[in-house]
Amino acid sequence: MIPRQLSHYRVLEEIGAGGMGVVYRAHDDQLDRDVAIKVLPARTLPDERTRQRFRKEALALARLNHPNVGAIYEFGTDKGADFLVMEFVSGVTLDAKLGAGPMSEREVLRLGTQLAEGLDAAHSQGVVHRDLKPSNIRLSQDQRIKILDFGIAQFVPKDGDSAETVTLTMPNEIVGTVAYMAPEQIRGHKSDARTDIYSTGIVLYEMATGKRPYADTSGPQLISAILETPPSPPSSRNHQISPALESIIVKAIDKDPDRRYQSARELRIDLERLSTGVVPLAVRPTLNAKLKWMVGISIALLIALGVVLYSARVHLYPRPHAPAAEVAPSSTPRRSVAVLGFRNLSARSEDAWLSTALAEMLTTELAAGEQLRTIPGENVARMKRDLSLPDADSFSSETLARIRKHLGSDLVVLGTFLESGNQIRLDFRLQDAVAGQTIASFSENGQQSELLDLVSRTGANLRQKLAIREVTPEQSSSVRASLPTNPEAARLYVQGLEKLRVFEALAARDLLQQAVAADPNHALAHSALSAAWSTLGYDAKAREEAKKAFDLSVNLSRENRLSIEGRYTP
Repeated sequence: MIPRQLSHYRVLEEIGAGGMGVVYRAHDDQLDRDVAIKVLPARTLPDERTRQRFRKEALALARLNHPNVGAIYEFGTDKGADFLVMEFVSGVTLDAKLGAGPMSEREVLRLGTQLAEGLDAAHSQGVVHRDLKPSNIRLSQDQRIKILDFGIAQFVPKDGDSAETVTLTMPNEIVGTVAYMAPEQIRGHKSDARTDIYSTGIVLYEMATGKRPYADTSGPQLISAILETPPSPPSSRNHQISPALESIIVKAIDKDPDRRYQSARELRIDLERLSTGVVPLAVRPTLNAKLKWMVGISIALLIALGVVLYSARVHLYPRPHAPAAEVAPSSTPRRSVAVLGFRNLSARSEDAWLSTALAEMLTTELAAGEQLRTIPGENVARMKRDLSLPDADSFSSETLARIRKHLGSDLVVLGTFLESGNQIRLDFRLQDAVAGQTIASFSENGQQSELLDLVSRTGANLRQKLAIREVTPEQSSSVRASLPTNPEAARLYVQGLEKLRVFEALAARDLLQQAVAADPNHALAHSALSAAWSTLGYDAKAREEAKKAFDLSVNLSRENRLSIEGRYTP
């Protein structure tokens, strides 16, 4: 319900909404001007001490005075509601402008320079935006960029300021919009200026091409792509883009923060240089063409010679295999694992859902602590379909090689289950898809009502075999939250997932509607129902369920929260 009055602000209309609050256009009766008011979600600032600290940060943000930054005027509380008062900028958001397609290079450089200037001003005051995206960038009527919505900004105190600070989120909490989040932000690491530079690079990419680097992916696939997959070159989306602008964008969105621009000022300088016809520093050649050609040929010959010598050495002195149990506890990059599901030995169709339920919970359990990269269940289902892969107790080295090629998985977990008289016996195998061999096999027994404990014991066994840390009590709690606590809701949710993954959206919708009716507080069921509605073409219903999932996702694992965030686009 839209509030009518907040303090001396008369609320006129809703103009936007997101995970961190609803934004209204309002009129300031004291100063006779229109403003934008973001009303924060209830309990965002739990006590007066936190509220006072956030007010102090709001005042720090209010010190920002730059033509490319939307001003923050006040932080207030009225009628139990906390709100931020911001500059109201008439015009259109950048995402609305991008609806018409890519911009000319000249316009990309003009607006990109203003964007970098605004960020430089914010960073100079110790403010990291953390949610830079086209919908938070507005083009005023005189075609000037305004960076808006510093509602989840991180304030980094400068020398002389108090070290105590607060934002609208807790430390290491996932914030932002997944499509524009830097890899380190997704992993929950501390944000700095380079985090905003990555987001700026994604915005520049979208301005220049009309699409984002991973435009065809969403949810877990999008997260995996941002963390692991090189982005498509901008020139593959727009052949008219110059090599110099492409180099600037590619440098800005490098996955390694140390290889990006280290400041918004550096980015601004390169954009300005290019706009005046000067080759940017990011792409300025240091060797002439002939010398580059000679160096390139020399390097290629050296690489070829090295390969020949290495191959000969390996042939003459083969390296002994390390024992299967000796697995490095901190490999780089992280090993990936796919839980392929479990064959139902009872052959009773009413028990079939347990295979998917076990796989979903175990995937979440193994992802806890982020020591392994888990393959999402929908990717596994697609792989099984593409390879016509049957349920099995184990796979040959040839099949494991095909699975690895399809999923990029280093390890696979599979096995069987037998349900009898409310008792379940699980037989697991852990296989190395690289070496093509079984690493370990073991069994667990328990009651169907203790499914979560059964998965927890299984996960502990697997972690011991892989020499990785046990889950913490907090992580264990998030694993339990991956499945509805209501047994009937759990069955309906899992069966709905199965239908969704074989593109039976109508049947999936019906099952998932029953699941959320049985357990209205299960976030993942609402997210899956959102996917079903979206597939059926009901966008409004899909957004409604996505928002419910987002609001309920606080107790889920990081991976599941990111999956929900990837579907929820305010």
